[in-house]
This record gives sequence, structure tokens and C-alpha cells, in this order.
Amino acid sequence: MKIASISAPGKGDMDLILAGLAKRLQGAGLRVAGLVQVNTECESGGPCDMDVQVLPEGPVLRISQTLGPGARGCRLDADALERAVGLVSASLEPGADILLINKFGKQEAAGGGFREVMGAALAAGVPVIVGLNPLNAAEFEAFTDGMAEAIPPELDGLEAWVMRQVASQPAV
Repeated sequence: MKIASISAPGKGDMDLILAGLAKRLQGAGLRVAGLVQVNTECESGGPCDMDVQVLPEGPVLRISQTLGPGARGCRLDADALERAVGLVSASLEPGADILLINKFGKQEAAGGGFREVMGAALAAGVPVIVGLNPLNAAEFEAFTDGMAEAIPPELDGLEAWVMRQVASQPAV
């Protein structure tokens, strides 16, 4: 199984690393599918809107809801996330060298979200890199049956991992 996870301690660091990796891999001529989170800074000090870009050149989708200043519930817009899932799934069909998923989050931990897309990519031999929040590590470990590789959140190492996986692919 060719799946790796990254975790980064700083708020937004994982998003920046995965977006940088996508750009670097596309610059190297790889067909990159998936999505990366592209949040903008908040001026209010409150929670930022969550925006994702569908790769390689898909739309930017807002996957968060504005619930108001006193709200404490989950801000994820499940319908927008499912739209992103559909777009990413369609981008795998013409072929991809790598699938990047911004996060194995609550939806994936509960059995939804991008789980099916990741499974389809792995079944097709497409390597997967996913951002992992430690809160969902046990569910990710169960999903991958302990076969995922944890990679430090560092661009050169991530790119080297991808290049090794792509080089080991049979010629099509």
C-alpha cells in the first residue's frame, strides 16, 4: 500500500506544506489529483473560512459554514465537502500520478469524506499523501491497517517519497 501521512504542529502549516508540494510536483510534470486547503487569514481573530482547491486546476470551494460568533458546533459544510469529493474522484479517472488529500478529518474517521476516493486511488496503484490530525490517528491507522508511512512535514522528503513511488509504478 502506497500511502503516507504528514502532521505539522503549527496552525495552517500542513496546508501550506501540501499546497507547496502540489505546486512542486506539478512543476516536475506529475499529474497531481486531490485537494489542498487554501485558507486566507482572518482579521477578526475568529475561525477562518475553510477553502479548498481541487487539483490540478479545479475550483476553490468553501467547505465551511459561517455559524455566528456564539456557535460552538462543527463548521464543516458537508454538502460542499461531498461536492469536492465528487470533483476529486472525477479527476482520478483520466489518470493521476499522486493523490493529495488535505486532511483525514472527522468525516473520514467516521467512514465518509475522502475514504472511498483514497481507497480507489490505492486500488489503482496511485500513491496517496494525506494530512493527519493526531485526533484522528487511531481511525487512520485502522483505515490503512497500519500500513501507512508517516513522513516528516518537509518538502524535500515528501517530494522524494512521491518520486520513489512514481518510479516504482509499472509503465502504462
